[in-house]
Amino acid sequence: MFKAITLCVMLFSLTACQTAYYSAMEKVGYHKRDILVDRVKDAQTSQTEAQVQFQSALEQFQSVVSFDGGELEDAYNSLNDQYVASLDSAENVSNRIDKVESVADDLFDEWEDELDQYTSAKLKARSQKQLRATQTQYGKLIKSMRKAESKMQPFLSALNDNVLYLKHNLNAKAVGALKGELGSIQKDVKSLIAEINSSIEQSNKFIKSLE
Repeated sequence: MFKAITLCVMLFSLTACQTAYYSAMEKVGYHKRDILVDRVKDAQTSQTEAQVQFQSALEQFQSVVSFDGGELEDAYNSLNDQYVASLDSAENVSNRIDKVESVADDLFDEWEDELDQYTSAKLKARSQKQLRATQTQYGKLIKSMRKAESKMQPFLSALNDNVLYLKHNLNAKAVGALKGELGSIQKDVKSLIAEINSSIEQSNKFIKSLE
């Protein structure tokens, strides 16, 4: 019971903070539509940064499987650093997408509610048509974003597996075993980058439709 009450209080606080935020932004002429555009752009930025990070992690993995002398532990540490950085990049992408969804839901709810305030049937119908078109375009955008996001996990999982294996097997035989994983990881990164590019393209279309 206590947990349920605590959860309700937290949700109420978050909703109140969000409402206050929107209200403050609207007072300076910055509406939900503008916030949505900014958040989509932020998501684009995080996706582009993730592409760079994943490519860097792949290059480090390639360096490990091509290892030829020196301190193998140093190579492991560098690969582990790349894995941690990739994990952070993926989390940042997910957070940015969540923020896009949050303001989009609020925008569409507000837009839907305001349709009932029209006295002109003609203007109401026009606004409703625009709302539906925007929702359709947004649906394509968020689907593309989530699809690209889903491609991150296979890569992260595979990279983590190899990092763990190398951690406990710092020898030439382990490096040889990792060589067999390279093709699969390269394929994961290639697919991921392609999906992110597709998502960024959808983002540009959506932003253009709003502006």
